[in-house]
Amino acid sequence: MSHPSAWQTHRQYAATAARWTADRWAKESDRRRTLRATRKPLVRDARAALAQAQATDPQKVTSLVHRAERELATAKRRVPDPMWLFASKAALATAAAGYVGLPLVPGRVWMWAAVAVGVAVAGAVLWALLHRPAASPIEPTAEERDLLKRLQPEHWREHAEQRGLAGTLTGRPRLTESGIVVAVRLDGQWTATKLRGSEDHIRALLGARTGLRLQIKAGKQGGWAELTLRTRSAADGDDLLWAPERRSLGIDTVTGEHVAVALGERLLIAGRSGAGKSVASRPLLFDASEGDTNALVIIDLKRVEGRLWDHRARVASTPEEVIAVVDEVEAEMHDRLNVLPKGQDTWGPTADRPRITVVVDEGAEVVTAADKVPFPEEDGDGKTKVRTRSALPGLESIARMGRAACIDLWWMTQKPTIGDGVPKQIAPQISTSICLAVRTPAEARVVLGEDAQAKGWNADELPAPGVALIRDGKRGPDPVKVRYMDKAVVIALPDQPIWSRTTTPATATGAPTLTLVKPSAAAPVVAAVDGTDARILDAIETAAAPVRQKDLAETTGLSKGTVSKAVKRLTDTGHITRQPDGGLTADKAA
Repeated sequence: MSHPSAWQTHRQYAATAARWTADRWAKESDRRRTLRATRKPLVRDARAALAQAQATDPQKVTSLVHRAERELATAKRRVPDPMWLFASKAALATAAAGYVGLPLVPGRVWMWAAVAVGVAVAGAVLWALLHRPAASPIEPTAEERDLLKRLQPEHWREHAEQRGLAGTLTGRPRLTESGIVVAVRLDGQWTATKLRGSEDHIRALLGARTGLRLQIKAGKQGGWAELTLRTRSAADGDDLLWAPERRSLGIDTVTGEHVAVALGERLLIAGRSGAGKSVASRPLLFDASEGDTNALVIIDLKRVEGRLWDHRARVASTPEEVIAVVDEVEAEMHDRLNVLPKGQDTWGPTADRPRITVVVDEGAEVVTAADKVPFPEEDGDGKTKVRTRSALPGLESIARMGRAACIDLWWMTQKPTIGDGVPKQIAPQISTSICLAVRTPAEARVVLGEDAQAKGWNADELPAPGVALIRDGKRGPDPVKVRYMDKAVVIALPDQPIWSRTTTPATATGAPTLTLVKPSAAAPVVAAVDGTDARILDAIETAAAPVRQKDLAETTGLSKGTVSKAVKRLTDTGHITRQPDGGLTADKAA
């Protein structure tokens, strides 16, 4: 390379270095200028607070003055020097250190120092190339940038008093996968509950749109609250269509984790019309009907959702069918409890006697329609009379006692009010509540508990459809985006055996039980009995005199409908005989 070319190359490198240095100087100067503009007011506030503290406690008896002095010192330290002053200090410090120290350094040290510096620079360059920081996966939107600016402490302090929020101050906001989160300091009489009541003032201060959901809850320590603006969801971008390989109920919008509800719980699923209650329950109904040890019973008087599952579940869609299936389930429950081995708390489901999940769809309608339904029954004199029956007592009994027998009740309603939408005897038995959007805070409290709102369970603020709160004693009030399971997907599911008590064995060991066979006129057949029939037969055999049918209900603790069916079966099979006066006696030969 010629001398002129080399000189020109050096000049180009020098010009590039000069431009880079000038750009860096300008950027750093702007950064420091911005920080000084935002932090100098904090120093003035700290000085004013110190003056007030000194006036309040001139003798420094309390820690008020000392705390104010520390806050003032911290505020001063956070104010950076101007760039010219910083450069001047750095130059003076370097010159003084060189003037004093350089003449004392031996030449050998200079050589090894140069080698060390060269190695350090090369290592730093290599490390920087191999460890480049990944670009932040969260890029704020235009709306989020505006909100982040207005949540800065400087902007909040300037406008809080005008909006009736004097005495509150935000910390530094941060953008997360579920939205913007910021801590709010509460002074004076402010509490998290009071701040929650001032949501309209906060929304006005931030200029937030009306549809943006705000959540306010108590902070991790006293005097602080946590404000969350749900500008986004951790479930965004995930495939929420249900599939056999994606069998969770939904995805937590805050943590992004998959949320599942295990079988064996007594559920309350509530939500106003259009909130997505039926769609949200479909993944759960699939789990309850899948496998050899699970059986599903659906009570659906609307005949809409139950019809989708009639190839996998026992469906009752009329008041008479509802009462009949409740009687069967209740009798099965008592049978299991009677033969439950000593020392065993719960029934172990098997392919012969599976876990039974009873789903009541739109419970308020069932309570109204399946009440006082006329049923013909034989009385103690052998005469047929019409009596009214109700499904509610049997459902209440299943809710109270079914867990030990591996029979679970799921109650669904769009009118979550105690005594109407949720019966008083069933509500206390609920262990897990799934609440979609409801109309009022009162309805949210019925589903999620009286302390729901105070702890952030605001179901009346949920968007609809497809977003739910799940309270099971383990989860916090994080909304869950439920999976979407289309009707066509339900219809296309493979068939499953339909549970019926007449085809269910009645022993704890799973050994087959002989089926009751009606006798013919030529050759009556006597079959073995067990379960409910055995209880009825035992009560008749132990009685000293013929027993009236109406007395058997009191003796055995079974419902009148269950007793009537058992007596008819035992009479048909020849195990008992009805006397002319209506009394029942056992056939000793059978």
